[in-house]
Amino acid sequence: MKKLITISREFGSGGRELGCRLADQLGAAYYDREIITEISKRTRLSQEYIQGIMDNRPHISFPITVARSFSMPGSEVSLQMELQVFQAQKKIIEEMADRSDCVLVGRCADYILRDREPF
Repeated sequence: MKKLITISREFGSGGRELGCRLADQLGAAYYDREIITEISKRTRLSQEYIQGIMDNRPHISFPITVARSFSMPGSEVSLQMELQVFQAQKKIIEEMADRSDCVLVGRCADYILRDREPF
């Protein structure tokens, strides 16, 4: 069974440094910004745009009444782009976890891999 370690963190917490050192000690692969780079390659979106989506989290307007919702013009395209990025992120994280022992920092990896029971 592969060793999967996920580190959830906030900016300035040192999670990136901890993850890097832990992966080095265990001889495991380390993934952090590599996930954004891979999403960029697969979706042909810029890394800056993808990072902006990751930082701002998607916002979905829930219908106020049945079959009715209020949304701003153009927001449907934005929502589709956000969904495309998050679907690519999920697939990439699952592929990385399948490859080898690894330490994944952030990017909701703990939630995405929850069925695999990462440490």
